[in-house]
Amino acid sequence: MSNLINLERVSKSYGIRPLLDDVSLGIAVGERVGIVGRNGGGKTTLLEVMTGIETPDTGRVSKTGSLDIGYLHQGDELVETDTVRDAVLRGKMEHEWASDPAARGVVRELLTGIDLERTVEGLSGGERRRCALAALLLDAHDLIVLDEPTNHLDVEAVAWLAEHLVALPSALVVVTHDRWFLDAVCQTTWEVHDGKVDAYEGGYAAFVLAKAERSRQASASEERRQNLARKELAWLRRGAPARTSKPKFRIEAANALIEDVPPPRDRLELQSFATQRLGKDVIDVEDVDLVRGEKILLDQATWRIGPGDRIGLVGVNGAGKTSMLRLISHDLAPSAGKVKHGRTVALAHLTQAVHPEDPNARVLETVDSIRREIKTTDGQKFTPTSLLERFGFTGDRLTARLGDLSGGERRRFQLLKLLLEEPNVLLLDEPTNDLDIETLNVLEDFLDSWPGTLIVVSHDRYFLERVTDSIWALMGNGQIAMLPRGVDEYLERRAAGVQETRMVAKAAVPTPATLAGAAGESAPVSTKAKAGSAEERNAKKAVSRVDKRMAKITELEAKLHAELAALASGNDYDRMNAITAELSALTAEKDELEMEWLEAMEVLEG
Repeated sequence: MSNLINLERVSKSYGIRPLLDDVSLGIAVGERVGIVGRNGGGKTTLLEVMTGIETPDTGRVSKTGSLDIGYLHQGDELVETDTVRDAVLRGKMEHEWASDPAARGVVRELLTGIDLERTVEGLSGGERRRCALAALLLDAHDLIVLDEPTNHLDVEAVAWLAEHLVALPSALVVVTHDRWFLDAVCQTTWEVHDGKVDAYEGGYAAFVLAKAERSRQASASEERRQNLARKELAWLRRGAPARTSKPKFRIEAANALIEDVPPPRDRLELQSFATQRLGKDVIDVEDVDLVRGEKILLDQATWRIGPGDRIGLVGVNGAGKTSMLRLISHDLAPSAGKVKHGRTVALAHLTQAVHPEDPNARVLETVDSIRREIKTTDGQKFTPTSLLERFGFTGDRLTARLGDLSGGERRRFQLLKLLLEEPNVLLLDEPTNDLDIETLNVLEDFLDSWPGTLIVVSHDRYFLERVTDSIWALMGNGQIAMLPRGVDEYLERRAAGVQETRMVAKAAVPTPATLAGAAGESAPVSTKAKAGSAEERNAKKAVSRVDKRMAKITELEAKLHAELAALASGNDYDRMNAITAELSALTAEKDELEMEWLEAMEVLEG
């Protein structure tokens, strides 16, 4: 099998830090490679050297002469003044692209809720990301290179993307922290570390097994890393059977490592600790109504959460997952009914927003001021320094100014501060954002020995399955339902059309039947209900008004984020807090507008 790209003894450094050191590797025709490694370890640099964006300091990169590469960067190259139709569909009208089933699927899954006539300038970060991904997938390429493609995608969209990529004839190189996606898509895994690239056959599960076997053969002495690997192996072995059936190499030796390893966490022991700390009553949601705009998120819903429950919460974007966490934490009042906390509840809530810190404070000093020592149920004791090191703060990062931390470091620091408060009820809203796989392993290991009630909202399917024991879903009918078979059952119910809560695109995707005889004509933007009715006219006005206000909010948010970034190096904490409050208010308004838009579109699509 011929290679599309070859790297021969390639080295690349920035300053005195080598990110790639004498690396040799190749991408074969049709091969699908996943790249893992710590943030800042050289994954994106490898992509840029491989595709010719960056020139290596030494060594050689060779490509086949006519190689067509499609590259999804972490940023995007969309033109601000273009419409979505121009930027993504190259100006094509509906009848030109909707007769192609693959194109219809891309538009349906990635452009849902995005008006094709909107300009790129008014799109949110998530919408821009989906547009860039759609534009790439609508063209044919010999090699597709994706840098964090699952960002801003929900569980359903990630599952669709995995299926779509596997069906393509293109070779694929993908950098992602989504371990379920790695398992579903990749045939080979490259680990970038210390300037080297180690290759493993198979996806993430195979990578963990093979790495553990290499470690065993080399008699690795890093006890903490081996313990983490053993726990991860125990999870993989006791998880879905499909995970352990994928590796194509001999795994008996690796399995021998975990024959006597107990499950990653002792559920009965943790539940006992949780019961002692929490008592019988934790959180009761009783006959609750929750209305945002004109959308009913909860309708006389009842949900009882007990001590030691470890719950994953899923649902499409806009279904109310974040609102449910805010309801449970008493940050949001129900429209009717009540939410009761037990007397012993000490609740901590990790939101998606990264709250401003004193930019001049130091990492270690701040953590040390909160707690001098933390103890887990298995008897482990952690000092502030050891805990920070586990979460990736080593060397000079221990004494770094908070204002100098990267986005991922801020997220880790925020999470660590919450854990140091020793809550017994923990709400996590998208906790995996900006975290690399090694940090996720550490977080999962820490949560394994954390006694308490845990509720997680995440699009990271692997993380949900790894740290929770039950999956619940907001299915769009005003109720919260337990799914005995977890995320798989959720996807099946969504695919079967049990509930239709996804926001439909204003440019509805036509079927081939609706296109018969329409060649050369522009298909209607959406399927009308009853043309000319008063209800339809009002719905159109509502859609237009909401779109204009959403564009304005996007502009306001950009200005406020820019101002907040400019204040990061100063000490105007009053203004920083005021900006944070303004951003929260805008987020709440966006949620209400999205619900209003959905109601209007249901009228137009009905």
